[in-house]
Amino acid sequence: MSATDHFSQDTTGLPESRATGIVDVAPGGLFELGIASVRKRIGDAEVRMLAYNGSVPGPTLRVAEGSEIEVDVVNEGDLEATVHWHGLRLDNRSDGTHETQAPIPIGGRYSCTVAFPDPGLYWYHPHIREDYGQEMGLYGNVIVEPADPEYWAPVNREWVLTLDDVLIEDGRIAPFSRSETSYAAMGRFGNVLLVAGEPELALEARQGDVVRLYLTNTANTRVFKVKLPGARMKLVGGDSGRCEREEIVEEAILAPSERVILDVLFERAGPLALEHHTPEKVYRLASIAVGDEPAEPSLAEAFEQLRSDPELCAEREGLDRHLSAEPDKTLAFVAEMDFDEPAGGAAAYTCPMHPEVVLEEPGRCPSCGMKLMAMTPTYMCPMHPEVVSEEPGRCPSCGMKLLPAHVAQAGGHHEHEHGEHEHGHDPEDGHAHEHAGHEHGHDHAATGGIEWEDDMVEVNKITTPANTRWKLIDRSSDAANHDIAWQFRVGDRVKIRLVNEMDSDHPMHHPFHIHGAGRFLVLARDGEVEPNLVWSDTVLVRTGETVDILLEVTNPGRWMAHCHIAEHHESGMMFSFDVVEAEGAS
Repeated sequence: MSATDHFSQDTTGLPESRATGIVDVAPGGLFELGIASVRKRIGDAEVRMLAYNGSVPGPTLRVAEGSEIEVDVVNEGDLEATVHWHGLRLDNRSDGTHETQAPIPIGGRYSCTVAFPDPGLYWYHPHIREDYGQEMGLYGNVIVEPADPEYWAPVNREWVLTLDDVLIEDGRIAPFSRSETSYAAMGRFGNVLLVAGEPELALEARQGDVVRLYLTNTANTRVFKVKLPGARMKLVGGDSGRCEREEIVEEAILAPSERVILDVLFERAGPLALEHHTPEKVYRLASIAVGDEPAEPSLAEAFEQLRSDPELCAEREGLDRHLSAEPDKTLAFVAEMDFDEPAGGAAAYTCPMHPEVVLEEPGRCPSCGMKLMAMTPTYMCPMHPEVVSEEPGRCPSCGMKLLPAHVAQAGGHHEHEHGEHEHGHDPEDGHAHEHAGHEHGHDHAATGGIEWEDDMVEVNKITTPANTRWKLIDRSSDAANHDIAWQFRVGDRVKIRLVNEMDSDHPMHHPFHIHGAGRFLVLARDGEVEPNLVWSDTVLVRTGETVDILLEVTNPGRWMAHCHIAEHHESGMMFSFDVVEAEGAS
């Protein structure tokens, strides 16, 4: 990537980012949204970012269920833009994609009407070069207040928190090419975790407080597993409103673009930490100081009540026919990776005693001193470098396509060099906390079918849409991505089977998102009925998993569906479908 090809990293003359505000917008009101560059301090680094209205995250909007507002967007950023209103079932013209509007040029303006038909937690973000804009800070939340004052249980306070990560190198956000997307294989993992835009967020509560925690995963690719040891968490809602039934939970998993709403009871005073757990590490997301002052009023008794949602309970009673029916559509998730052999099929060299040692030049093994032996050609797995073959094939450990050795060993098998910015801390002593008994790798059962970290950083960095093609394939026609031609009618209920195929050059999880044509229920995962329903717009389909969803089609127009790993989306893993009015509709 040449210096002239990438976006600016210069902070000279930029305004300092401001604190994120909450904006109440009355029905019919106007909200002005500006896109511009800012400078922001993250740890010891002062970096250039992009912001909505000068803050990262952008303003949190509070609006009423059933209302509409006017939004006036001014683009003073560094590339053309749209603003997508994620999860909202709104008029197709306001969806904020290149399918529904002309991109807003730099210096340009665009106005639209945004509707909020459903209570819950939503967000807004770019839909042009999403990999760049979201990483740089363009995201903000929308809270739609329910018309029914009893919709949610009472709480003492609310925290609206975005979960994100950002990749910082040499005191700057790692460069982005203007001409192509990189990190196309795994998505771009960051080495600094941000909560509400901050690497060291500090929160305060009172003993006995019940706090509503609105969580949104705005990261490009990272999946978060959120825990809060020392407090009690109750799952109350998801993407679009409340769950079928509230339940006490130990953790909440959020894939990119997913939302989770938790009520948290702080029973004891003292220091706590909101944490992200992987099979290997515990990351502190935020510190929470719980004071001795008792909560007023006390809502502990209300917290103990596990309420049910009447609408979703009614949906449950009618699901049997959909569970037993064949899918109307089947969509497969597949990767194709193409890397050329080096010119002339040059040899690679390996140690017979230590097959993980593979070099492009003759030499001796650094472990045992044995002379390396030539292998021509050599293929290996970038995630499991001990897997070496003289023939093309797949890795027996993770199913990934074996790559030419000169590609697979491009930077060795390692994680990001996180350095002082990484927040992988033991909440007790501030040191990195490793879990014993877990080797880093891709045992999909051990990791729950989720890629928690980037295990092939240097290889991932050089993957682009030119050598890594992500595909959504309609199994009834074999059409892929933009060639898929689905059409539905308003009022349809469509059963869609999502198959994350292991017969793929790079099997990994995918968060599948459907724009505002409607909303869906997850019916089953690998044939197991979903135990707790919630209206959703995104579903995490883990490696090798099959998920059945039921799409309730409500809004006419042309709508997108795609993987919400930003680099996969930008690498082609998306399509659009049409919804027409029901027969006889005026």
